[in-house]
Amino acid sequence: KILAEAAALKQLASDYMHPEVGVKTTDPTLFGRNYFNRYSAPETEEDEFADERAEILAEAVALKKSSVAYMHPEVGVCSEDATLFGRNYFERASAPDVESMEEAEERAKILAEAATLKKLAVDYMHPEVGVRKVDGEMFGRNYFNRY
Repeated sequence: KILAEAAALKQLASDYMHPEVGVKTTDPTLFGRNYFNRYSAPETEEDEFADERAEILAEAVALKKSSVAYMHPEVGVCSEDATLFGRNYFERASAPDVESMEEAEERAKILAEAATLKKLAVDYMHPEVGVRKVDGEMFGRNYFNRY
């Protein structure tokens, strides 16, 4: 009974989230009438509102394109206009190729610190992972799960 109720709830949720699928039935006595798409239905939207809706939808498409470009910089820029061009200042031939020894050591220190901070953040955000022993002399007692 519980599994049947779960299956029915899943079907209801699927019907709610996907109204474009429509209703499927095998009973020939069931029928319905769509009062919104019939030929005798009065026009519900004026031209002014239809134009405004088209403008709003065009702006929404442009905003979506901008947000996708912002959230996914790895995609790159696609252009169909031959007059558009750009210059990459990071991979040009005149860009400095090497960094000094001090900069390399500083970068190594910063990356090591970042790795340590990441490990601490993961340990803090995931307490269910637990602590792994590295030293045989280390021990502890869990006062919350004792018997």
